[in-house]
Amino acid sequence: QVQLVESGGGLVQAGGSLRLSCVASGITFRGNAMGWFRQAPGKQRELIAAVSSGGGTSYADSIKGRFTISRDDAQNTVYLQMNSLKAEDTAVYYCNRRYTYAPWGQGTQVTVSS
Repeated sequence: QVQLVESGGGLVQAGGSLRLSCVASGITFRGNAMGWFRQAPGKQRELIAAVSSGGGTSYADSIKGRFTISRDDAQNTVYLQMNSLKAEDTAVYYCNRRYTYAPWGQGTQVTVSS
């Protein structure tokens, strides 16, 4: 059974930091590019960061220089370190395979107060 479980969200003041984690089970983690996505209220879900199977990373312009994606294949886990958070980063954050989506997890809420 495929399962993606995100955690680490919360309420933080602008300028603060959070570290999100996503544990994947039931999918082939190693060898797959993974991504972090977010969905803000009233907006579509968007890809904001991706990490290839080889560790290469890419970021949306809106988070570049502030967020860092990483992966631990031994733990089937992908991380998102978020620094210098802004109010506009408020959203539900999800992880998934970068290209062929598995069923979505419940996500983790990040709320940044200004």
